[in-house]
Amino acid sequence: MPSLPRIKRTRPRSAAAEASARAEPRLAELQAGDLTWIHLDAPTSDEANMLAERFGWHPLDIEDVLSKRQRPKIDEYPEDGYLFGVLHFPVYDKAIQRLNAGELDFFLGSDYLVTLPAVELLPVTRLFRRCYEDQELRDRLFSKGSGRLFYEVLDDLFDYCFPILDKIAHKLDSIEDAMFEERAEDVVRDISNVKQEIISYRKIIKPERSTLRVLERHVERFLHEELEEFFDDIVDAAERIWDNLDNYKEVVEALEATNESVIAHRQNDVLRTLTVITVILLPLTLITGLFGMNVRFPGFETTWAFWTIFAGMIVCLAGLLAFFRYKRWF
Repeated sequence: MPSLPRIKRTRPRSAAAEASARAEPRLAELQAGDLTWIHLDAPTSDEANMLAERFGWHPLDIEDVLSKRQRPKIDEYPEDGYLFGVLHFPVYDKAIQRLNAGELDFFLGSDYLVTLPAVELLPVTRLFRRCYEDQELRDRLFSKGSGRLFYEVLDDLFDYCFPILDKIAHKLDSIEDAMFEERAEDVVRDISNVKQEIISYRKIIKPERSTLRVLERHVERFLHEELEEFFDDIVDAAERIWDNLDNYKEVVEALEATNESVIAHRQNDVLRTLTVITVILLPLTLITGLFGMNVRFPGFETTWAFWTIFAGMIVCLAGLLAFFRYKRWF
């Protein structure tokens, strides 16, 4: 009977019971025919060493599994009959509110597949759950060998990548629509966020492409002849993701340049308006300053002199406005 990870109890337990529960393995294991699939999120040192002793893995592979920062790679052990690999997939990290690399460590043998993600990868968890609940699906996938089962795992993981690309594309479309309507500061923030997502995604996928090509060559001995072309589809999916990210990178850079032009244009409008106001007020200020001095001039302290000066200021204002309108400065 296949087993799933234990569900933690909420009622209080003694210290001895808690120590016993921590010592119990959290392995989830499925078996059909001669094939076994073991899945475990974030394995501890004891759990990893227990699996290494069971399957005869190299100690350096266990170090890589327990390492927090491991680059994508494929290691083959022909004498031991298994592949060890590290792949990265985009995962939304709530702590930093950014896309981050979710690491998947795997061991592929002729009669087993062990998946050990450093963080929970929902596509793998869901496929394992479906195989557990659906006997027919489990028998169908497991009967085609470990290589085909591993292909199904990778296929679900890469299918999970495309909705993230769709979200990025939707954000770019929203930024383009809002660029001439919303405040420039809000658009700059949105561009910065989506640009960071694209950069993070590219950092995850770029080393993955060469690793998948290596995997495609080494995984053939775990596949039936008629299934060898399946991993070409995985490589093609990675290339499509990379091409989309390249396009999005160009789009976001163009949007950033356009937004900077919009900001500069708005600043020019503000400066032009302020300049017009300043130039209009300058001669009016000169006139009022000149006639405001305590110097007697013709008509000093008379009503008609005040209205004459006021009329002159109105004529000067109208002339400047007409001149600016003629020059199309506002």
